[in-house]
Order: sequence, then C-alpha cells, then structure tokens
Amino acid sequence: MQMIKFLEQLGLYFILLKKVFSKPEKHAIYYRQTMHELVSLGLNSVGIISIISFFMGSAITLQTAYNTENPIYPTYLIGLGCRDSIILEFSSTITALILAGKVGSNIASEIGTMRITEQIDALEIMGVNSASHLILPKITATLLFNPILTLISIIVGIIGGGIAGTMAGVITAQDFIYGIQYAFIPYYITYSIIKTLFFAFIITTISSFQGYYVSGGSLEVGRASTKAVVYSSLLILVFNVILTQLLLS
Repeated sequence: MQMIKFLEQLGLYFILLKKVFSKPEKHAIYYRQTMHELVSLGLNSVGIISIISFFMGSAITLQTAYNTENPIYPTYLIGLGCRDSIILEFSSTITALILAGKVGSNIASEIGTMRITEQIDALEIMGVNSASHLILPKITATLLFNPILTLISIIVGIIGGGIAGTMAGVITAQDFIYGIQYAFIPYYITYSIIKTLFFAFIITTISSFQGYYVSGGSLEVGRASTKAVVYSSLLILVFNVILTQLLLS
C-alpha cells in the first residue's frame, strides 16, 4: 500500500510540473509575480542566512584550529580548511536546509491556504492555469536568488571565520588570508552553485506540491507545511550525496 501511495504521489508531482512549465498566461503578470517572489523568498532571507553563516564560519575555524594543534601543521591550513568546508559543503547545503524550513513552509502554507479557501478553484474557473500562475514565479525567483544567497553565505562565513580566529588568537590575519588564497580551485564555487540550483528547485517544487494538493482545513495546511520541510530536507541530503559523487569524482 505504501508503494502504491508513493507512486501515486510521484505521478501527481510530475503532472503538476507539466502544468507549471506550460506557457504563462500573461507575461506582464508573470514578471510582476516573479519580482514579488524575489523579495519575499529571496531578499527577506538574506538576514538569517548572513547571521547563521557568520557563526558557522566562526565555529568551523575554531574547531579546525583546535584539531590541528601540532607544530608540524602550518597555521594557514586553518584558513584553507575553513574556506573549503564552507564552499564545498556548508554554504550550499546548510543554506538549503535553512531555506527549506523558512521558504518551504511559507510556500506550502500560502498555496495550501489558497486551496482550502477555494482561491485556486476560482482561478481554474476563470480559465487561468493556476499551477503556472502560482508556482512558476516562485521557481524562477529561487533559481535566480538562491545562488546569490549561497555566495553571500560563503563570503560572510569566511569573514566570520577570520574574525573568530584572530580574536581567539589561534591564527593571525595574515596567515588566515594566505590560507583562504592558497591552492584555490575556482571550480569549487561552480560546484556549490550547481548544488544550490538543484536544492532551490527541490525546495520550491516539493513545497508547492504539498500545498497545491492539500485538502481539508487549517490543520491539514499545517501538516502540509511540515511535510514540505521534512521531504525537502531529506531530498536535499540525498541529492547532496549524488551531486557530490557526480561533480567531484
């Protein structure tokens, strides 16, 4: 029974995607909605991403320093370890998990509320493709802005690491700067952005799916929001492993 239910949900998900990526009704409305979602889903997340990235970078630097207390290890390796940890894993994956909680629950509850209050039914009666009208601007906005959030996370995380390391006295500013410049591979940034794009698509589509097919009342909207966060987070972790193997092997 569980397998049948899973296959049914998977089929509904791909049917929804087909509706989403059909031609938008009016380009002017689509553009206006996308600009609104850029602010709502992207710009409003800069603050929390920056705060978490700062302390994340600080913690990584201090942990790296305390685990490499050996005279044979040059101190600039602390900066190098901070840089690679943040770029390769933390900024893309942790940012995605944060957004799954913040943005994912927001999307699911917004669309779910529209479903139970019959606003989506009203759009369908008027001949509007409700899936494309409601979901496509959100997908476009997250695909455009989430890479920017990841880059902000990388920059703020490295700055946080440098400040924490120098204030704690575990590394000098000169050694930290040398470490983050040492043997830098630009492809790591590309790898991080590619992962971010996949994660953005997962968060938006899974959350929209949970909200779009909700039925019942406000209690079910809350459950749909919870499912959106849980399923998005699980898929992010699964695709993190898959993309790491594909892109770095």
